[in-house]
Amino acid sequence: MMPETEKRTMQLNMGPAHPAMHGTVNIGLELEGERICGSEVGIGYMHRAFEKTVEHRSWNQVVPYTDRLNYVSPVINNVGYALAVEKLLGISVPERGVWIRTLMCEVSRVTDHLTCNGAMAMELGALTVFIWLIRAREILYGLLEEATGARLTVSWSRIGGVSADLTDKFLAGLPGAIREVRRAVSEGNTLLTGNRIFIDRTRGIGALSREDAVSHAITGPLGRASGLDYDVRRDLPYLAYDQVQFEVPLGEHGDVYDRFMVRVREIEQSLRIIEQCLAKLPGGPVGVDDQRVTLPAKDDVYSSMESLIHHFKLLMPGHGIRPPAGEVYQAVEGANGELGFYIVSDGSDRPWRIRVRPPCFFAMAALSKMIDGGLVADVPPVFGSVNMIAGELDR
Repeated sequence: MMPETEKRTMQLNMGPAHPAMHGTVNIGLELEGERICGSEVGIGYMHRAFEKTVEHRSWNQVVPYTDRLNYVSPVINNVGYALAVEKLLGISVPERGVWIRTLMCEVSRVTDHLTCNGAMAMELGALTVFIWLIRAREILYGLLEEATGARLTVSWSRIGGVSADLTDKFLAGLPGAIREVRRAVSEGNTLLTGNRIFIDRTRGIGALSREDAVSHAITGPLGRASGLDYDVRRDLPYLAYDQVQFEVPLGEHGDVYDRFMVRVREIEQSLRIIEQCLAKLPGGPVGVDDQRVTLPAKDDVYSSMESLIHHFKLLMPGHGIRPPAGEVYQAVEGANGELGFYIVSDGSDRPWRIRVRPPCFFAMAALSKMIDGGLVADVPPVFGSVNMIAGELDR
């Protein structure tokens, strides 16, 4: 009589030293062969202490720290924080500044979606699509550098407006960049959605139901791929989003394929918004004309003693703006979902408390639900479709 065999599961650490984990995430997998029967996600591999650090900075000095939350689409972080402080101050940005912010947020959203879809395709072996999409992203990064002076951590928005008006070179180059993005996305989409390997690796993989998305407070492309019809730009309008036409794409199955396609369709909607912003861009100033709030132009700081003093007074601890005591919450539609800033002021020159609602944090809480029951080989595409940005996970 043959002896009974003992069946055991195997424990395997995936990451943080794994290409697909970006060096910042560890997943403890419990395996039966190649099948995942349990997992535990660890996110604590990047510590910058954003929320504590900014308690010791003046209100204007916080802006560069917001860049590092989502460093793939930092403009949206800048604008979200600035809107929250402006709500606290009770001020409104001039119309041109509002439309410029709207336009730049959508350019930043496109760069984020191109990065996500390109990286996910690369991790599935589609290196050609990665090169196409990143090449299109680089064109937009070149324009962002023209407008902001930096490619990545731009520190572009200001409390009360933006750092500078858009240049003629930026405005002239944007229509051509839009054409290149559309071409790259179309070619990449054609190559992948007709590819049997890509479909088999994405359809039915990492599915998340609408109910699970709601219970985990998931928003953005991840939630919309699961059929959750929510977009801050449409449902809680800010900036000029109530004055432009766009659609909110939805998926049906909440799997990796739907997440990829939702981002493809969202890129097109963002390009539509950009084109409308270009057509409707009004004239006038780009910031509030109040020296107690708005930083002077950088050129003036280098050439005028009065502007240099003004700049110093607004930035240095012990000086700067002093919003009235109170608390506000401002939500914007980040590239990965609802990005919220809850700010408490005690009337001093620095925030008493800033709490960030990062969309990636909630998505990562549901990662185990997406990968459990699947194969080890499914982890990279599922993780890539979440588009985790480690800066947002920093607690």
